[in-house]
Amino acid sequence: MTHATPIRREARTGHLALALHLATMGLPVLPLRAGKGPLGNCRTCADNVCGGRPNMKTPGPCACPRPCHAWAAATTDPAVLASSPWATAWRDAGVVGYHPGGAGVTVVDLDDAAAVAWARATLPLTRTVATTRGEHWIYSGTMRSVNGVRAGVDIKSTMSYSRWLGPGTGTLAELPDTVRALPEKPSTARAALRAVTVPAPVGGGECRHRSPAYLERGIAMAEQRITDAASGVHATVYRTFLAVLSAHGRCGCLTEAHIARLFTVAQAKGESSRHCTDAWSNAQTALGM
Repeated sequence: MTHATPIRREARTGHLALALHLATMGLPVLPLRAGKGPLGNCRTCADNVCGGRPNMKTPGPCACPRPCHAWAAATTDPAVLASSPWATAWRDAGVVGYHPGGAGVTVVDLDDAAAVAWARATLPLTRTVATTRGEHWIYSGTMRSVNGVRAGVDIKSTMSYSRWLGPGTGTLAELPDTVRALPEKPSTARAALRAVTVPAPVGGGECRHRSPAYLERGIAMAEQRITDAASGVHATVYRTFLAVLSAHGRCGCLTEAHIARLFTVAQAKGESSRHCTDAWSNAQTALGM
């Protein structure tokens, strides 16, 4: 316990130093949580009552001094990055993120070995950054961001964020038409849908359902909440998974079929299988499950 404060201060300093360095290179940066997602909006900006920057093509109209609104908070301004309102964010951040579109680049996020093999056979070589499970292929140029353009492949560019994992290797190539065309293929939305791979929670807690109708109503409401999300889909999926697990995850009534329904509707909104799995795991961790 005596080492907690120095360690947290060292982590904050390290994240901030890296963020300031990246900002000098023209990368708009922002803090990301340990689960690789953006920080939630502050109370003033909760539910986008301030105007909701993620709904805009450019940052604004909210002028919140905190790192709210995910990608739209990313900045190259060292005064903002080092300001007092951002201090807690850097202290609690898990990694440094950046807005690819704001830096004039597009990240093709390859989630697994199969996606990497597809890229190597299909796309022109460019700068490559290794990830935990696959690779980021980075191209010069921007386009709209779309998750699940094919199995294991997400595009992160405008109105999106990506983790900074290092400068990578190779020469930055121009964004090819092959990548620009990926979101336009009508079959790609279904290609991202995968069978659920997470097990249902182990039961043992008190069941509050009383009848199957309670659980069914809860799952249906969760599906509708995700379907109705007009922005902030990542955050909506995580909060919905958290709510479902909190209400139904400790008694053993929640089955893999229920989880598959939630994953399916999330992927239909553009979430990748990996994002769904990560959100589910983060929600379980938050609840101590």
